[in-house]
Amino acid sequence: MDDTVTGMVGAEAIESDFDGMSLSVVIPAYNEEGAVRATVEDVRDAMDPLGIPYEIIVVDDGSEDRTLAEARAAGAIVEANQVNTGYGAALKRGIRRARHDYVAILDADGTYPARYLPPMLAMCREQDMVVGDRGAAMKNVPLVRRPAKWMLNTLASFLAERRLNDLNSGLRVFRKSELIPFIPLLPQKFSFTTTITLCMSCNGKRMIYTPIEYGRRVGKSKIRPVDFINFIILVLRVIVLFNPLRIFIPLGLALMALGFVKFVYDLFIGNLSETTIFAFLAAIMIWSLGLIADMISRLHLRP
Repeated sequence: MDDTVTGMVGAEAIESDFDGMSLSVVIPAYNEEGAVRATVEDVRDAMDPLGIPYEIIVVDDGSEDRTLAEARAAGAIVEANQVNTGYGAALKRGIRRARHDYVAILDADGTYPARYLPPMLAMCREQDMVVGDRGAAMKNVPLVRRPAKWMLNTLASFLAERRLNDLNSGLRVFRKSELIPFIPLLPQKFSFTTTITLCMSCNGKRMIYTPIEYGRRVGKSKIRPVDFINFIILVLRVIVLFNPLRIFIPLGLALMALGFVKFVYDLFIGNLSETTIFAFLAAIMIWSLGLIADMISRLHLRP
C-alpha cells in the first residue's frame, strides 16, 4: 500500500472517530503574555488535522500585561473582563460563549499539551466528561501544599464513593449540555475544577480519567496564601453540598456510641451525667442537620 492510500485510510479513520462532533476550547488567561499565543497555536495544530468545526476562546481575566493583545494576535476569539474576576468566573464566561456541543478547558500557561484534546474528544463520545490525569507529575507539587491536596482528594473521593485520581486537573473535555445545569453552583475562583468534578461524579454522570503529561508552567503561579482560607470554605461547601449524609451519619453514630458508653458507665455508678444527655442530643442534632443538608443538596443537584 503506497503512502497516498495509507494517508487516505488514516484520514477516513479520523473522520469516523469524530464524525458529527465539534469542539469549543476555552482558555482562561490572567497575565499569561509569555504563553497564551503558543497555547492557542498548540490547540490549532492539534485540532486542524481532525477536519471538524472548532473554535478557540480565550477569556482574558483583567490581565495587566499584553495577554489580551497576544490572544488577539493569535487569532482566537477573545472575551475580555475589565477586572480580574477569578479562574472559575473566566471559565464560566467562556463556557457560556461556546457554541459547540463539546467543550474543552485548557490553561494558558503551557502546562497542558493540546495534543491530548483529540483522543479525549473521541473518548467523550461515550462519556459526559473526560479528565486529564496528571498522575506522577503531581509529585512536583510543593510540600507545603501537599497536606491540603491530600485532605481534599481523600474527602472528595469519600463523598463521591469512587476514587478521584486528579480532583482539580485543568484539562478536561465535557458535553456542554451536561455541565450547564451546574453552572450556578460553580465557584468564581480556583475551586472551579474541584467542584465540577464533584458535580459530575456525585450526580451519576459518566466520567473517566486518561493519563497525560504535565509540563512546567510559563510564568508565575497565581495561587496566593489567602487561598488556604478559600480551601477551608471549599471543604465545608463540599461536605454540605455533595452527599452530606456520608459525613453527618457517621459523625452522629460516633456521638451516639459515645453517649451509650457513658450511659452504661453512669448506670454503673448510679449517676446520670450531663455529658451523656449532651452526646445523645448532639447526635440527634447532627442527624437532623444532615437530613436538611441532604434535602438542599438534592434540590440543587437535580437535573
